[in-house]
Amino acid sequence: MNPAASRLIRFNKPYGVLSQFTNEGRWRGLKDLIDVPGVYVAGRLDADSEGLLLLTNDGPLQARIADPRFKMEKTYWVQVEGVPTEAALAALRQGVALKDGITLPARTRLLSEPPAIWDRDPPIRVRQAIPTAWVELVIREGRNRQVRRMTAAVGFPTLRLIRAAIGPYTLEGLSPGSWLDTHPVN
Repeated sequence: MNPAASRLIRFNKPYGVLSQFTNEGRWRGLKDLIDVPGVYVAGRLDADSEGLLLLTNDGPLQARIADPRFKMEKTYWVQVEGVPTEAALAALRQGVALKDGITLPARTRLLSEPPAIWDRDPPIRVRQAIPTAWVELVIREGRNRQVRRMTAAVGFPTLRLIRAAIGPYTLEGLSPGSWLDTHPVN
């Protein structure tokens, strides 16, 4: 492909939108939000997850972003039920046993303040007697619902999940549902 024709789009995927162009059941597809022909999703986010989604028309770039062999880091902001203990964070850092095997070690830290983000529509469920906390989790894998399964495995279920970055690409400057063309980083 001619590098001049190569496109990379950063998109802030809202809650309730699939990582595909077609609608499915109660979930909306990308076609209502991104009217750009010839681009494809590089990596996925579940409909109930929010944040950075990359789309491109460049097959090799799509493979570098999405293929686990390239181990591109993905950074997530995770609102969990309860306040994770140092033991729970240490377990995430060492790798967590899931039904499909032990995860690679993750970089993680408890955020002292919630990230500066938008309100979710609909809002998360809140239980008055149980506090919540925000954790930053950086992984190099992409198993199905991996972050949610990891936090649950250490005793702190995910309430809200936002992907903040994929490698060098971030959510910066993107409100939910908006997208921008970006220059690929080699």
